[in-house]
Amino acid sequence: MTVEIWPGKPHPLGATWIEEGTNFALFSENATGVILCLFDEAGQEIQVPLPKVTNYVWHGFIPGIGPGQQYGFRVEGPYQPQLGHRFNVNKLLIDPYTKALTGDICFGPELFSFPMDDFTNRDRDLDFSFSDSASMMPKSVVIDENFDWQGDRHPDIPWDQTIIYEVHVRGFTQQHPKIPAELRGTYAGMAHPEAIAHLKSLGITAVELLPVHHYNVYPGHLVTTGLHNYWGYDSLGYFAPHAGYSAQPGQQVQEFKAMVKALHEANIEVILDVVYNHTGEGNHLGPTFTLRGIDNAAYYRLVETDPRHYMDFTGCGNSLNVRHPQVLKLIMDSLRYWVQEMHVDGFRFDLASALARELYEVDRLSSFFDIIHQDPVLSTTKLIAEPWDLGEGGYQVGNFPLLWSEWNGKYRDTIRDLWRGERCSLADFAFRFTGSSDLYQDDGRMPHASINFITAHDGFTLNDLVSYNEKHNEANGEGNRDGESYNRSWNCGAEGKTDDPEILALRAQQRRNYLATMMLSQGVPMMLGGDEIARTTQGNNNTYCQDSELSWFNWQLDQGARSLLRFTRKLIAFRQAHPVFSRHHWFFGREIHGSGVVDIGWFNPDGTTIDDRDWHDSSTRAINIFLNGAEIPNLDSRGQRILDDSFLLFFNPSEQRLDFTVPASVNAQKWQVLLDTSDPEGFVEEGKIYKRDQVAVVKARSLVVLACPHCFTKGLCDSADSEIGHCDIG
Repeated sequence: MTVEIWPGKPHPLGATWIEEGTNFALFSENATGVILCLFDEAGQEIQVPLPKVTNYVWHGFIPGIGPGQQYGFRVEGPYQPQLGHRFNVNKLLIDPYTKALTGDICFGPELFSFPMDDFTNRDRDLDFSFSDSASMMPKSVVIDENFDWQGDRHPDIPWDQTIIYEVHVRGFTQQHPKIPAELRGTYAGMAHPEAIAHLKSLGITAVELLPVHHYNVYPGHLVTTGLHNYWGYDSLGYFAPHAGYSAQPGQQVQEFKAMVKALHEANIEVILDVVYNHTGEGNHLGPTFTLRGIDNAAYYRLVETDPRHYMDFTGCGNSLNVRHPQVLKLIMDSLRYWVQEMHVDGFRFDLASALARELYEVDRLSSFFDIIHQDPVLSTTKLIAEPWDLGEGGYQVGNFPLLWSEWNGKYRDTIRDLWRGERCSLADFAFRFTGSSDLYQDDGRMPHASINFITAHDGFTLNDLVSYNEKHNEANGEGNRDGESYNRSWNCGAEGKTDDPEILALRAQQRRNYLATMMLSQGVPMMLGGDEIARTTQGNNNTYCQDSELSWFNWQLDQGARSLLRFTRKLIAFRQAHPVFSRHHWFFGREIHGSGVVDIGWFNPDGTTIDDRDWHDSSTRAINIFLNGAEIPNLDSRGQRILDDSFLLFFNPSEQRLDFTVPASVNAQKWQVLLDTSDPEGFVEEGKIYKRDQVAVVKARSLVVLACPHCFTKGLCDSADSEIGHCDIG
């Protein structure tokens, strides 16, 4: 069959449909020819060489081709691995700019550009394979991008009001009994009113979705195990929503947009976890899916003295060559597409340090960050870095530029150590609790630069953090060698499941301690989805390959899970109701509004001010913090001064009950207990009232929060006889 093809245009890249037909454009700097492959409903392939190349972009226009057309590319060029070239015209390739794919890869030897008959041969990639991979590969799809957004707008929630919920699209609803079975585990499932109701009842303002770029479900090392890639950190298409999360085959683009629209209607932002540091093609012995066969030497970072091999800053076999302008364009085009066409609100960049590497060192002013900083679209979104990679010098917490927030690994480690009883200096805790000014203040960033988290997808859940001393990853089939071995966890007296009521009560208390500390800290809190219902993965801290009940949310809640859920809802509402816990600016350590009292005070349990020696004494195990609601530098949206209640926070992570004295110097007359993590419900009704210099007994391993409404602090109301009011905790 002869197909009419016109020269077309070199831009935009990918497949672009207009009424007359579809334009196809593919960048390859080192190719000698590009063949467009069209597939009919029976899977029959028609090959059409692209007729023109402009600035290394191969392009052509085919009249009459429209939405639903399946296609791929074959790229001609030298197969010279020693020189970095791995062209193989026998391999069907995914369009890097495709907006949709038909499904998953079928794993087999045909996917490799070299023969796979001798696994012991370490040089097998130097040989050439003539086997055709088309039958094993998903096909790219021409799409109609039209969608009725009905006036959808970005919620544009300020950072200091943001509560992030990290969640997996499938795992969140796969077992939800109130969501129709056909929608569970899909974009449509996440958009279902029951799913959104749960998020709203928690007070979540943003969901951070684990990767939704179409990814390789069956990486080679899992093929023989019966397991497959669950997390999705093996991207194959940076513009295509993962097809496996669609309730209706072929409708993933429309379903994703509908999900975003529904979440926005609920005033919930959508943040994507994106993986631009590597792809799912692996190292030099990996398969050929897309970029490797399109132009290996352009798209990947190769070892300069040995271009057969890849620079690997990610531990996944390869690293994208962000120094190349076309690779940088690919990433930027993808980011803008997800904001402008798919309406997402921000991004969390996996192993972001790898993107900053101009040569071998991490450069905070690399081209990638400079371009984002000046981009009129991306510079207004929420930008979050995972500020490390696996290369030398890759741990870069605190070193990202303006506009960026960061997963604060130092916060996670310090707070875990505090509550599990490991010694840590009060100075370090104070920095983490107040937004980590030691990491972010010098370069002009504010407390929201710190994304505070205790748990994330990679590692123990909150329930398992207080239930296991050791990882238990046997189900992954890797001899329990995978996953982090140093978890800063404590099982509270028994490893894993137990019926001991004292241990169970302590674990529940520790969960409340972690959540309360995070929600009362300055910065942006990020919850791991399911922590609010005591989700467990049975001690597996690396569930990347567990698309099963082990990873999915269990919505059959026992009494303990229901209690934790109630506490979490009240806790988030409490934080949102009191701006003193989410200041836009740093603490000054002095008064700025004339209340007569500093904005923050640090005290020993006996009410005396902490001195320099105490700050660096790692044997000090308790602290008394005063937060002054009359000294908040934030202004509201109308430029008005914000006033809040004042609070005392008694932290006792020690093994003994301790006496805490209400400091005389805070100039407030009466304090009422609102929260006590030793209480099974956390929040207490009509809590005990304490006056200045009175002593409160704080139980072991617990946090107590006392409040004094702002109208009773000195400078606003000096009456010692006024009755204390009750704070609204939602």
